Amino acid sequence: MPDHRHLPHLRSYSRQPVIFLTVVTNERRPWLAGRVALDALTKIWQRSPGCDGWFVGDFFLMPDHLHLFAQPSAEAKTLARWVGTWKSIGSRTLAPILGLNPPLWQRDYFDRFLRSADNYREKRDYVTLNPVRQGLCPTPLDWPWKGRLHELHV
Repeated sequence: MPDHRHLPHLRSYSRQPVIFLTVVTNERRPWLAGRVALDALTKIWQRSPGCDGWFVGDFFLMPDHLHLFAQPSAEAKTLARWVGTWKSIGSRTLAPILGLNPPLWQRDYFDRFLRSADNYREKRDYVTLNPVRQGLCPTPLDWPWKGRLHELHV
């Protein structure tokens, strides 16, 4: 039975869409915004193009959730399989280092196709201001738990 809660993986697109993802920590535990999580997830996502066919663009780690922009290659794993893979590897890597008991992530995630450069810019601007809105830093430039691995094109 197909899972209709998430975007379908569309291999017929000649140009794959950029997808905006939000992934939340289990019970909203605030372990995510830090050097250990940043380094571990960055390493996993750097390997994603070769292993899973997914390219991560901008990403933002908040204490209890993350936002990322990703784009599949034509041969990519389905979105659900890819997210499951990096969450699993991340949990096995991070739980012992951070002294946390699994699960580290909520089972589900939120996804959205970005259909235009304006839509992409709007979402990126929104998540860039997240730490400022939450009172975690005075300006977006002061937030250290973010990065860009690949330039994505809508």
